[in-house]
Amino acid sequence: MRASKAMQHRVNKTDNIEVLFNTELDEVLGDNVVDGVRVVHNVTGKKHEISVTGLFIAIGHKPNTELFKDVLDMDETGYLITEGKTTKTNIPGVFAAGDVQDKEYRQAVTAAGTGCMAALDAERYLGALS
Repeated sequence: MRASKAMQHRVNKTDNIEVLFNTELDEVLGDNVVDGVRVVHNVTGKKHEISVTGLFIAIGHKPNTELFKDVLDMDETGYLITEGKTTKTNIPGVFAAGDVQDKEYRQAVTAAGTGCMAALDAERYLGALS
């Protein structure tokens, strides 16, 4: 788990939460309403169904930066490193925004904000070239 120790403890002590490691969603079950999910164990391949009435999918927990490996500077967990409070990467003219560089908040609203920052940084970069 990547959660803080306090959050891990809280989850593990909550009776109605079952943590399934090495497991991923295979299918959402139900017609127009969620009745359950089918999950698959990543190691054994075994599938089983879980009865649920709702589903929340969290995104952005692992940055999709593999294609930049050995090109852009990144930290040990794969987030792109930017200069200070800018969106500038180690390559001039290349900017990073959103979930690939925001390991702290990982929220759509901050991704939109850093997207705007990257656009402004790119505009300034291009303006300095002329």
